Amino acid sequence: MNNEQPIIVGLDIGTTKIAVIAGRKNEWGKLEILGFGKSNSNGVKHGQVLNIDETIKAIRQALDACYASNPNLEVNEVYVGIAGHHIKSLQTRGDIVRHDTENEISQKEIDQLIADQYKTYIPAGDQIIDVIPQEYTVDNFQNIADPIGYGGVKVGANFHIITGDKNAIRNINRSVEKSGLITKDLVLQPLASSAAVMAQEDMEAGVAIVDIGGGTTDLAVFYEGILKHTAVIPFAGENITNDIKTGLGVLKTQAEQMKVQFGSALSNEAKANAYITIPGLRGMPAKEISVKNLANIIQARMSEILDFVTYHLKQVGLDNKMLNGGIILTGGGSQLKHLIQLTEYVTGLNCRIGLPTEHLAAGHIEELAKPTYATCLGLILKGYDDYEHNRKQFEHTFKAVSVPDNLRTETEEMSEVVEANGSIITTERRKGMSNFWGKFKTSLIEIFREEEDHNF
Repeated sequence: MNNEQPIIVGLDIGTTKIAVIAGRKNEWGKLEILGFGKSNSNGVKHGQVLNIDETIKAIRQALDACYASNPNLEVNEVYVGIAGHHIKSLQTRGDIVRHDTENEISQKEIDQLIADQYKTYIPAGDQIIDVIPQEYTVDNFQNIADPIGYGGVKVGANFHIITGDKNAIRNINRSVEKSGLITKDLVLQPLASSAAVMAQEDMEAGVAIVDIGGGTTDLAVFYEGILKHTAVIPFAGENITNDIKTGLGVLKTQAEQMKVQFGSALSNEAKANAYITIPGLRGMPAKEISVKNLANIIQARMSEILDFVTYHLKQVGLDNKMLNGGIILTGGGSQLKHLIQLTEYVTGLNCRIGLPTEHLAAGHIEELAKPTYATCLGLILKGYDDYEHNRKQFEHTFKAVSVPDNLRTETEEMSEVVEANGSIITTERRKGMSNFWGKFKTSLIEIFREEEDHNF
C-alpha cells in the first residue's frame, strides 16, 4: 500500500452505463483500484447528457456502489469524460517571443504559450475543452518534443484544440455538481481511453484508437509520438441494438441480449442453419431468428462505423499503411465476435483489442480489465499526469486506504518454487499478489530446512 500518492477518481458518464472508479498508483507505478461502482445510464443519448435528473440519479447509484465496495473511501473531486457529436477539433499555431533570453526555456513560458491558445477564435456557442501541443519549434529548429531547457528567442508550437457545445458541457457539470461532486477536469473520452490501452511504443509506431461505446465511437490518431487527430462518430453499440430491434422485430432488451450472446461482426462466420428462439409476447407464438440474419445486420452497421474511421484517417493522410501500430479497438462494443477480422478487412490495417491491463496492478477482479472500463481508468491516469506535472492543486495529506478484498481476484493462483535438486514444489499464492512474497520466503526457508535434514 502506497500512501504517498493521491487517490484519483474517474467518472465515465456513458450512454449505456455510468462508472466510478477510484485508484491510486502503487510503488511500481501501476494502478490499484480502491473502489468501483457502476449503474445503468438513462439520461444520456449519443454521449450527451439530455436528462439531468436521470443522470444525477444514475451517478448517485454508481457512487453508492463505489462506497459499498470500499466504505473507507471519500469521493469529492472527479475527472469526467466528455464525448458526443458536438465535439470538434481544429489545428492552430502559436508563438511567443521571450523577454528573458539569458536563461533557458522554462515550464512557466510553455504554460503561458498554451494558456494563450485558449483565446483562439471559435464559433459562438462553443467552448474550448482542451489545448494539446503537438510539436514545438525554437527559433529555426523544428519538431522538438519538449523545449524546456533549450535556449532561444522565439518558442512556438502547433496545437490540437478540442471544442464542445457550451450547453452540453454545462449539462455535464451540473449533473456532477448536483450529485455532490466537484469536476476536477473534463477530459475528451478518446484521449482517456488511449491513455489506458496504449504504450509509448504504440504512440511512436502510429496507432488509431477506436473506442466503440454505447452512444458514440471515439477516435484518437497518434503518429510519431504526436496526437494528430480526434473525432467523435455518432454511431455505436446502441445503433446496432436498434437495428436488430427494427430488423428482426424484437424488444430492445432481447436485441441487446442477442447481440452480446450470439452476435458476430462477420456474417460469413455465422452458421447458416443456427436459430435463436425468442418467446412470443403475451400468448403469441415463439419467434425463430436466424443467427446469419443477426450477423448481417451487425456487419452492415459495424462496416459503416469503420468507414467513418477510414474517412477520418484519410483526412489526416494516415490511411495507407502509415500506421505501423494499426488500429486498437476498445470500449464495450469491441467485444463483438470477429470484429478484428472485419476491421482489418475494411481498413486494411492490423488490429487488436486494447485492454487497460497495461497500467493495472496485478490481482484485480477480471471485470476491471475489460475494454468497457478503458475510459474510466484512463481518466485516473490523466489525473496522475496532472499530479506528476503539478498542473492542478492536490491535497498534501493522503488518506490510508487499502484495496478491498471484493476487488481482488478470487482465483487461488499457484506459484512454483524449484528445489535445489531440480524438483518443483508448488505453493499456494493468496488472492492476487498481496501475500506472495511472504509465502515465497517461507517456502525457501522450508527448502533449506529439508536440505539440512538430508545432510544429517
